Amino acid sequence: MRKGFLSYIFAVALIALGIILILENIGIAAFNAKETWLVIYPTLFVLLGIKWMIDRIRHKGGSWVFGSFFFIFGSLLLLDRFDVIQFVFKDIFKLWPLLIVYFGFMFINSNRSGNVIIHTSDGKSKKKYYNNGSYFTVGSHEYNEPNWKVEPMNLSNLAGDFYLDFTKAYIPEKEIPINIKALAGDVHLLIPENLEFRIYASVKAGDIDVIGQSVDGINRTLSYETERYEEAERKLDLNITLKAGSIRVDYV
Repeated sequence: MRKGFLSYIFAVALIALGIILILENIGIAAFNAKETWLVIYPTLFVLLGIKWMIDRIRHKGGSWVFGSFFFIFGSLLLLDRFDVIQFVFKDIFKLWPLLIVYFGFMFINSNRSGNVIIHTSDGKSKKKYYNNGSYFTVGSHEYNEPNWKVEPMNLSNLAGDFYLDFTKAYIPEKEIPINIKALAGDVHLLIPENLEFRIYASVKAGDIDVIGQSVDGINRTLSYETERYEEAERKLDLNITLKAGSIRVDYV
């Protein structure tokens, strides 16, 4: 969907530019093509930023960081074009304090506990008291309480560790998908030897070790499936993605 939106605004920009050039060439209107482009591309930045923020609100991807940055950057460029302020493209470096703002919000979220929404396979959702599950937070996820119930879940963090001890868990007789995603951190899973599972693990930079099978380096992936996974009633379907860090799965 994001690709379609980008193609759409690019097409609109080309159409608008073409119409402007035609009107100028046939003498109906006088435009300065360079000045017109200086208004068009900041507008595209603003639209792109709004799109990313809306996608984030609707939980369809997107990014608060990049969305707000492009919105602010494009808006400042437009204000310059209409002589409200002075701000040109090379002034982008003046926006570096936004990094401080972003990290400030990040640490506010990391210190805030609350209800994490865990989406289940039947379309319902369950609230769990824990650190905020947003991709824009820092903190650790630990599931190691006695008899904790394993349910389908999506866990994500900007940075932090994930520790799931399935040897202490109550695991229903069904296939249970678990997705873990983070920019940086370590993932450690303890799995009882009588539990069937399959895993797709991916790291941009780091290492993966699944029951003795290991890879390390840049852009590494590892897929593993236990021998009786397909026929088992009780099993885990694991999908783990890290930008940087380590993924480790051990039998206990």
